[in-house]
Order: sequence, then C-alpha cells, then structure tokens
Amino acid sequence: MATFVMQSLGCEVAAINTVQLSNHLGYGQAKGTRATASEITDLYQGLKDSYLDSFDMMLSGYLPGAASVEAVGAIARDLKYKATMKPGSFFWVLDPVMGDNGKLYVAEDVVPAYKALIKDADLILPNQFEAETLTGMKIVDGESLRLAITKLHETYRIPHIMITSVKLPIPGAVGSLSVVGSTATSSFQPRIFSVKIPAIDCFFSGTGDMFAALMLVRFREAVTNTAALMTRSSWISEDDVEATKLPLAQATEKVLSSMHAVLTETKGRRDRELELYDRRIKGPGEGEKQSRLVKTKAAEVRLVRNRGCLRSPGVLFRAEDF
Repeated sequence: MATFVMQSLGCEVAAINTVQLSNHLGYGQAKGTRATASEITDLYQGLKDSYLDSFDMMLSGYLPGAASVEAVGAIARDLKYKATMKPGSFFWVLDPVMGDNGKLYVAEDVVPAYKALIKDADLILPNQFEAETLTGMKIVDGESLRLAITKLHETYRIPHIMITSVKLPIPGAVGSLSVVGSTATSSFQPRIFSVKIPAIDCFFSGTGDMFAALMLVRFREAVTNTAALMTRSSWISEDDVEATKLPLAQATEKVLSSMHAVLTETKGRRDRELELYDRRIKGPGEGEKQSRLVKTKAAEVRLVRNRGCLRSPGVLFRAEDF
C-alpha cells in the first residue's frame, strides 16, 4: 500500500518489507512470515555496501517486535547522522504501530522500544490509543488531547505530531472523523489544528499505511513550496506561522481529500459487488466464514484504478484551529 502510493506520486522507493503475508489481517487469517531484526539489518547493510543509501526521507510502519523496532531505529539514526552537516536534508516519518480501540496488538516490550525511539523522529503518526500509550495519559476530551500533544513535544522533543482516529466529542464532528496535528515552536510548544472528514460506513484495511505514505509526500511538497524551510532542521516553521497555515496542515488537507476520494470509490464498488453476491443463488455449504471473506475482499481498497485521486485531489477539507 505505502510503496505504491509513494511511487504513484513520483518517489523512488527502496522498500524493506517487515512482513511477508498472503493477505492483510482484516481477513482474520493469513499465511506468511515476519522479518527478524537481523534480516532487516542485513537488507539495509546490503544497500550501504552498494552505495544505495542516499535517502531524503524514511517511512517506518508496522514492526513485529522490540528487536525490529530497535533495528529500524539504528537505520534511521545512521541516515540522520549522515545528514548532520546539512540540516533538513533527511526527514523521518515514524508510524508507531502498536494497537487501537483500547488494546495492544504487539508484544508489551514494543512499547518501551518505541518510547526510546520516537525522540529521534521528525514526524510521528500515532492513533489516539497509541498516543495514550506513549504519554501514559488518557485522552477523553480536547484539553487532555492538548496536554498529550504538549507532553510529546516537550518530553520527547518531537517536531511534528499527527494523531489519527481521534474519537472525541469535538463540536461539529458528528458523523465525521478527525485528525489532529501540531508542529512545535522553537521552544517546543504546540501549534494544534484539526481536520474533519465525513465518516464512510465501511471497514477498510491499509488506510493507516495509505495515510502515512501520502503524508510523507505531501508534507515534503508543502515544505518545498515554503521559502527556506527545506534547510531548517526537521522543517520546523517560524514561530509566527499560525497552526492552520503550517505546511503540516496544508499537507493534511490534501492527504485526507485523496483518501476520501479513493475510499468513496472503493465503497461504491464494494456495494455493487455485494449486491450481486446477495442476489445470486448460494451454493451448498456456503457458511458465515465464506460470506465474511467475500465481504472483506469486496472492501479491498481500489488504489490502482484511482491513482488520479492520489495525484490530483480536489481539496475538500480545511484545517481548523483546535
């Protein structure tokens, strides 16, 4: 998902797969393997040995264990060290994939591994549960969300934060989903904005990876279009830039517009497929499991046929002060 999105928007991508699975886990079953820390390290070393490690940006997502988190952290630190003498020349987007809806789906030792790692990232993309896990704070309203973001900025010195899947009683957010982002000031105080999009009544798999990949590209694009920002460490805007005018906010507007368009097209196709499935005569022995798998397959994100939504989204949603 992430590799195709970045390639569609013009990136040359060197992808190290941390899992090799027959299908995504939305099906409730899969065959395959998870990469070990040594395999991840060996692949990166192979790139270095062939002088193929001149990267501008890095995106890290799901990692199967604490050792793998540490291995990816070592890669990121190596790339950041190479860029030390040229501020802004390398940028790391870290999605700390740990869990959702109140529970972890990784081993418990992954949590401290991420806590030791996120201080080196330039932009992190936790969902609400992951932000709670990293900060040790329960997010129940707008004020506790603000405090959690402030803690991430101040404690871990993270320049940019984007919290996805925010489930709060935010005014005007009925029937919609929200993401909340912030870019720190020079003293690591938050500049917080939110973007709301209409909810789509369908379960999709892979949207986190699509969001992360789109954010990487669109954030760099917004930074490139801002005078002198590419040469600033971690692409942190001047303190007088308002939250809704930040490059991170501009990028989020495009990212969510692309995603909404792709997922709207996907749901339309899914509904037509399921209508045909429900109308046909079901064969003997066709039970609940087969029906569930058919419905899951029908909701596979239609990414390839909707590349235009990735490349040229009409901006439908705007950042607001939080």
